[in-house]
Amino acid sequence: MSHQETHGFQTEVKQLLNLMIHSLYSNKEIFLRELVSNAADAADKLRYEALTKDELYEGDGELRVRVSADSEKGTVTIEDNGIGMTRDGVIEHLGTIAKSGTAEFFKNLSGDESKDSQLIGQFGVGFYSAFIVADKVTVRTRAAGHAADEAVQWESAGEGEFTVENIVKESRGTEIILHLREEEKEFASDYRLRSIITKYSDHISVPVEMWQEGTPAQEASEEGGEAIPATEGHWQAMNKATALWTRNKSDVSDEEYQEFYKHISHDFTDPLLWSHNRVEGKQEYTSLLYIPSKAPWDLWNRDRKHGLKLFVQRVFVMDDAEQFMPSYLRFVQGLIDSNDLPLNVSREILQDNKITTALRTAVTKRVLGMLEKLAKNDPEKYQTFWAEFGQVLKEGPAEDFANKEKIAGLLRFASTHTNEAAHTVSLSDYVERMKEGQSKIYYIVADSHEAAANSPHLELLRKKGIEVLLMSERIDEWLINHLTEFDGKQLHSVTRGDLELGELEDAAEKEAQEKLETESEGLVKRVKEVLGDKVAEVKVTSRLTDTPACVVAGAGEMSSQMIKLMQAAGQAVPESKPVFELNPEHPLVKRLDSEQDEALFGQWAELLLQQAQLSEKGSLADPSAFIKLMNKMLLASLK
Repeated sequence: MSHQETHGFQTEVKQLLNLMIHSLYSNKEIFLRELVSNAADAADKLRYEALTKDELYEGDGELRVRVSADSEKGTVTIEDNGIGMTRDGVIEHLGTIAKSGTAEFFKNLSGDESKDSQLIGQFGVGFYSAFIVADKVTVRTRAAGHAADEAVQWESAGEGEFTVENIVKESRGTEIILHLREEEKEFASDYRLRSIITKYSDHISVPVEMWQEGTPAQEASEEGGEAIPATEGHWQAMNKATALWTRNKSDVSDEEYQEFYKHISHDFTDPLLWSHNRVEGKQEYTSLLYIPSKAPWDLWNRDRKHGLKLFVQRVFVMDDAEQFMPSYLRFVQGLIDSNDLPLNVSREILQDNKITTALRTAVTKRVLGMLEKLAKNDPEKYQTFWAEFGQVLKEGPAEDFANKEKIAGLLRFASTHTNEAAHTVSLSDYVERMKEGQSKIYYIVADSHEAAANSPHLELLRKKGIEVLLMSERIDEWLINHLTEFDGKQLHSVTRGDLELGELEDAAEKEAQEKLETESEGLVKRVKEVLGDKVAEVKVTSRLTDTPACVVAGAGEMSSQMIKLMQAAGQAVPESKPVFELNPEHPLVKRLDSEQDEALFGQWAELLLQQAQLSEKGSLADPSAFIKLMNKMLLASLK
């Protein structure tokens, strides 16, 4: 008995379908690439499942995808004899988008069709691309190993709901029938379909077949020509049907590499670069690794699946094998085909496997090598990569101790040398420009580039022409806690402890500083007494030239940026008190020193402290108290 049900699409599917129809009009033919790609995946999945359950082949082990058109009916059919789907599988896979963060994705859509079509390209369109050209789609499917009467038919006009009913289907696998819109009838042509398949699907390892009509017999001609026998119609493969990564690099064109990338990533844009590598010896494997040119929309979603496609001896085993790629390289797409892993390998086995560890080490080094080469040979192209993936790469030093120096060499920062917000300065560039006698790499972490570039902590260093790296991304404080040196040079924060200028400070400067400290002992003592436990220490500054005072974190204390980071993560932060540094040469501090009225002296000291804290943190615990105090002091000065 046929049991038909009507279901409503998930809200996100409705939005996606609407976008499909309106945003991808410029590249409609990709529907065939997506559907053939899915059909090939279904064949790969059956091949893997049948390793342990041979009966799933049902006596037919020749896996293939078939594409046909009916110009009279205006339909295109894509049929495979792969794994197929059950009724529950159909409702789950064709009624919802099983991607975490989809709602967030749709929030980012602008309504500008050209921009949105690019965003959809990063989202991956898959099955729903059928609705770019069809006003109705029928899916007939039966899961391998299930009875003929357990097949299912799914149908929808793509407007909000779909129907599901039980049917009888003798052969396993899935058949997708596209009922083309009137204006898309050009796709119901064998010639048009054949050209799209050869353009997009040559690299697919499953044969993609189309029907080749037979030819009638021809009698021998009177001029002595031979008789030509009739040929029968047959299904003929339109693609090479050889796994692209098993071919020699010299035999694969750039266009083929680019199309294969789009097949495995469902990205619309060409990759930035790729590396195809075959290794023989202790380990035998082939890797094909791609760096995308655009970041996927959900790169920062912690639940996002990432990793390489895993093949064992050319048999597809799993998607998103994250064990082969560290998290800070989660943007890398591609595959690894191992001759050493068992075919029945599971994610659990991969976790603690020596072969996995060796392969992960090797492919990680290869990706870092690709990026080093790009940075050296094409700095402009590397900047394109950095703009998309730089923040993710900054997770590397904390995660991958073995490659810390390599990753550090790939990092880019803004700096006082360029005076621009663009992150173009490498640590190697900085070290090359270091002044004679300079032993440290100076940096500052702040809430924004402007806050870093205009921080009073840079005053003396700017005066001396010493370069400072300007960091303002949320991850920077985390990075710097794990990257303490580069090329033997220590990284030193200009907002923590002493500046430690070492040989950069000449004898006369040291002498003047010591004299200033001696002369200011009374002032420092008074300020410390009046501020009490609001500060850890009061001292004369060596870093300011134009600003009256600043606060710095003590040598062993957490920086203000780290405190913010931990608070944002909901972690309790131990209370820390700043070191308050005064610039006795500044007119305001001189005015403070000459103040005889202790109450007024206390108010001035408090004002300077809060001003310094505001400059350092970007906010105050009680801003209204600060404004009241400042207004009070302003009024007093007007009398």
